[in-house]
Amino acid sequence: MEKISISLTDSQAELISDAVSSGDYASSSEVIREALREWKARRLVGQFWDEGIASGIADPHETIEDIKAEALRQLCSE
Repeated sequence: MEKISISLTDSQAELISDAVSSGDYASSSEVIREALREWKARRLVGQFWDEGIASGIADPHETIEDIKAEALRQLCSE
């Protein structure tokens, strides 16, 4: 595991300290790791959104079940 140093504002440091003090997290590192996971997920959703917009108008006859089945088919073929 790599260790890095970061600089935080006082309010950011306080948020992390409060999260640990409340017992929701065992350490400051755990708070930061969760924040990074959520940041990564948000970026991925944004990427998917952009790809969806760029793909054009959807087929009006295609249902959500059709879309899920196609996604599953593509996932299984990888």
